[in-house]
Amino acid sequence: MGKINILTPNVYNRIAAGEVVDRPYSVVKELVENAIDAGASEVEVRIRKGGKNYISVQDNGSGIEYSDLKSVFLAHATSKIAKASDLDNIQTLGFRGEAVASIANVSRMKYTSKCANADCYQIACHGGEIGEITRVSESLNGTLVEVEDLFYNTPARLKFLKSDKAEEGDITTFMHRFILSHPEISFKYYVDNQLVAQSLGEGEEEALVCIYGSSILENTYRIQAEKHGVKIRGYISNQNYFKPNRSYQSIFLNGRYIVNSTLSAALTNAYASYAMKRQYPFYVLHIDIPSEIVDVNVHPNKADVRFADNQVVYGCVYSVISSVLDGNLHAESYVVSGESAPTAERNSQNSQTSIPAPTFTYQQAKEEIERIKAEASSKNTEVGELPFEEVRNTPSQDLSKKSKQPTQAYSDLFFQENVMKVNSPQKEQKEDFFEENKKFLLEQDAKKSARQLKIDLARCEYKGSLFNTFLIYECGDNAYLIDQHAAHERLIYDRLKDKMENRKVLQQPMLFPYTLKVSSVESLFLEDCLPVLREIGFEMSEKGLGEFTVTAVPLDLQDIALEKFFGEVLHDISGLKAIKLSDLLKDKLAMTACKAAVKGGMRLSDEEVKRLLEDMDGDVTLKCPHGRPAVVTLSKYEIEKMFKRIV
Repeated sequence: MGKINILTPNVYNRIAAGEVVDRPYSVVKELVENAIDAGASEVEVRIRKGGKNYISVQDNGSGIEYSDLKSVFLAHATSKIAKASDLDNIQTLGFRGEAVASIANVSRMKYTSKCANADCYQIACHGGEIGEITRVSESLNGTLVEVEDLFYNTPARLKFLKSDKAEEGDITTFMHRFILSHPEISFKYYVDNQLVAQSLGEGEEEALVCIYGSSILENTYRIQAEKHGVKIRGYISNQNYFKPNRSYQSIFLNGRYIVNSTLSAALTNAYASYAMKRQYPFYVLHIDIPSEIVDVNVHPNKADVRFADNQVVYGCVYSVISSVLDGNLHAESYVVSGESAPTAERNSQNSQTSIPAPTFTYQQAKEEIERIKAEASSKNTEVGELPFEEVRNTPSQDLSKKSKQPTQAYSDLFFQENVMKVNSPQKEQKEDFFEENKKFLLEQDAKKSARQLKIDLARCEYKGSLFNTFLIYECGDNAYLIDQHAAHERLIYDRLKDKMENRKVLQQPMLFPYTLKVSSVESLFLEDCLPVLREIGFEMSEKGLGEFTVTAVPLDLQDIALEKFFGEVLHDISGLKAIKLSDLLKDKLAMTACKAAVKGGMRLSDEEVKRLLEDMDGDVTLKCPHGRPAVVTLSKYEIEKMFKRIV
């Protein structure tokens, strides 16, 4: 008997459901996309129990004709494409024809629809079993889709769903993205019969304020640019406005929310000279690219895309954003009229000259790159793509040295920056076996020294200091250099940490409560963290959707900068796990210890030097709270090798 089985529709549709419809948010995403594709100007979404119990999406779109109602539940049934060539010019959000069939196979699903000048009809499908079409007297103009008991017939899938609150948070995040990506549509979003988000469909500014509040307009530039066939519009944060995580970043490509490494790298690199560590820019960007040069059919959930040429797309986005931030001569043409563009220092000649933005098409830009590559090849020079990591970590002035004199068109496209590099062939170096042996011996010496964790204080002899920063001790055949600041900082940090973990919690009420505004993802994270924050001494509660109120702070942290403190708390929200007390306060304690410790360059008295070594208890493995070593050990053997007394 053969071993290959032909799967039945009810089996392969459940498999497809695992790829396309894995969670309640993906059901909402697919159904809202269908409503948008139907030309709806109003969309209403309702969920109960995080979408597990009930999801409904109602729109005023074109509706579904009576003859097509049964087909909506069939696999690979779609009105978006008809032939293979249509895949090269995708203009809609949905097109695979998998979503509705997949949802219907793992839920109790019902479609009610009414076309213009026609009766209203309804059809249901329970676990893949399609019912009969019935006429109903619904006062409906468009389509209402209802999904109940999601994954009721796949208990294994149901068991691995998140909590109701977590699933609700993910759906809320997607609803916010729909509001931002389609500001011309009026959205209403209800959670357990409570209206939690609403947009009026009055444009991008109204949608942005709906999600982030009116204060966001004061900290962003509104931009609109077209470069080499790539259209870019939306809002980007200014040079001083950053967020603690990436949940405030949205990119919409041809109306579809995506997460794409090429676009993310371009934006990250444009902000690289302004953002400090663990800071992330805010942006809501709409990027329109000709559909024939972008492939949206590379991810089951259509969450990523593939470009025909990453270099052109990267260069266009990077150059526009960096122009606005740096305030160069093109900035005024990119910032929407009425907004104030940043200005850079210009000489008198340039300040009187307006340089128009280049008008190459996408294809011309691509051909220019190929021409430069061909020229480089003819000169026996290897030209390749500069990795994004190298772009991010290399100063622009150094990057410009990586290429031969580019043409003006190419220079303008990439602002003499970071898409091409020239590599010279490197000569192979002969292996030096003697050097390898020496390296092995040094490693053995280092391991031997590392095993000596403490030194005998009675045998230590203080020999002075270097630069009023490094204390020198001799003990037997070893010399020890102690960084007085790093060592003292660590000792203070350990004392503060012990005191904090064993302290009695006292609170200082605030005269004026502090309001913390967060995104839906951050709100969910803070809810999990509330017990820990209260344990530390913060008194805070959820005021409303996306808002928390702090009414008291720990007495011993009463001077804390709350905005910065909660920025650190919200930095890593990916795991949504309650944070530990020690992790939460580590940076605050390290900062306090750093301020209180003796500084490098400060001359210490003999008594202070002696006291510091005693407090260290001879521990030569000490590291400062930031991870820098406080003690460096040099053996007599190593020093003699330095002076060639030993060969």
